Amino acid sequence: MLKQLLAPLILLMPTAAAGETWHFEDAQVPIAYVDNGAAQFQFACRGGDLAMGFWVRSPERAVSGAQAMNIAILPDAKEGAKIGSAAGTSFAQDMPLIHSDGSSMIVRGPVAQQWARIAQGAKQAMSVAFVHRNQKGALEVYDTNRFGAQGSASAIKRVLARCG
Repeated sequence: MLKQLLAPLILLMPTAAAGETWHFEDAQVPIAYVDNGAAQFQFACRGGDLAMGFWVRSPERAVSGAQAMNIAILPDAKEGAKIGSAAGTSFAQDMPLIHSDGSSMIVRGPVAQQWARIAQGAKQAMSVAFVHRNQKGALEVYDTNRFGAQGSASAIKRVLARCG
């Protein structure tokens, strides 16, 4: 009897990514962010310019040892879709990595604006990862993190309102 009751309850439980809610902090530096425990994805108004950040707390060795990488986002990916090779993946240019209490990348300008629109448009979730082309030209994907999209449109809109 207990098994019969638990099965439907387990199926109704949201996944971590689906249950994550975006937050907005209206401080001197307004920020919209989502955190899944392993990583954080954010948009902030820094010095009047929009900046997008992706921070991984315990990055893979290839990331923690790299000086620069690209970053990719895939909104509302179907189950099993691989970031980088799935249709709808967007890439940001090769950028320096910051290694302090994990690894992170900050992107500004038109790419941050484009990604803000992508994140605002996601309905369920978005996957974000560091990517790099190896010497043979194949795409290598590291530290893929899935973030919920709940509240992303309104939280990011509030940051954009302050970034002119």
